[in-house]
Amino acid sequence: MLLITRKDGESVRIPESSLVAGKVVPAAPARRRGPAAGFAELTRIAARAWVPVESEPLGDWTLRASGGFTRRANSALALGDPGVPLDEALARVTAWYAEHNLPAYVQAGTGAEGAQELLCAELEARGWAREVSAEVRIAALAPIGDVAADVSRVGLSRTCDAAWLDRYQRTGVPRPEVAQVLSAGPSVWFARVEEAGATAAIGRLVVDGRWAGFAAVEVAPEFRRQGLATAVMAALARQALAEGASAAWLQVETDNAGARGLYDGLGFATHHTYHHFRAS
Repeated sequence: MLLITRKDGESVRIPESSLVAGKVVPAAPARRRGPAAGFAELTRIAARAWVPVESEPLGDWTLRASGGFTRRANSALALGDPGVPLDEALARVTAWYAEHNLPAYVQAGTGAEGAQELLCAELEARGWAREVSAEVRIAALAPIGDVAADVSRVGLSRTCDAAWLDRYQRTGVPRPEVAQVLSAGPSVWFARVEEAGATAAIGRLVVDGRWAGFAAVEVAPEFRRQGLATAVMAALARQALAEGASAAWLQVETDNAGARGLYDGLGFATHHTYHHFRAS
């Protein structure tokens, strides 16, 4: 049997007798090319990197709830066909989130082939308000790992402890839902830089096949402009490269100018934008 890795990172086995032809793909040049990616592939990769506490299918859509911790983990991921007319699907979404004592959100994307401009327009026409938009950015992974940075200051762990969570600005008080969402994923790593007994910087990585997803890269105000964010990114990228990844992705809100500048410098380019629509 032969083990074949597809472009989306999935590995499959095929009988050797069924192989008609093959070729060796040079590893080094491939590491540095910008990745090719489809909208659906990236959306599914991102969803596997931010696993909700509770989920339920609605056709091809996924209803997600995590006690209100982030819209990504508390919104209906509208990828594919819900299996019912749109108005009925939205009614079911609204009812499901009401049962969970949460506002009803739908996540949809624009700006890429296969994206959902029509769905976004239909949501707005029905009075769903677009609240938050974020860019999904991609880059070749190897140059991020090669960037000049003092990665010796960065510690990596499989778990996010209380000190890591205290630095994470998305939550003030650690809750079970927060740790559960952050810790779930195919191969999860947490980065931390300690300075003078304090947590100066953090980051999170999820490796999923060829993709390395970066999130929660934050630096304490008193330690900014020391290259810590770059060091965190480089250390996490090297870990992802060691696990066989070759492409990087991340999400950054459109109004986060500081983070967008950092990611510009590391070679990230916008692939598409996703939006969260809230029921009126």
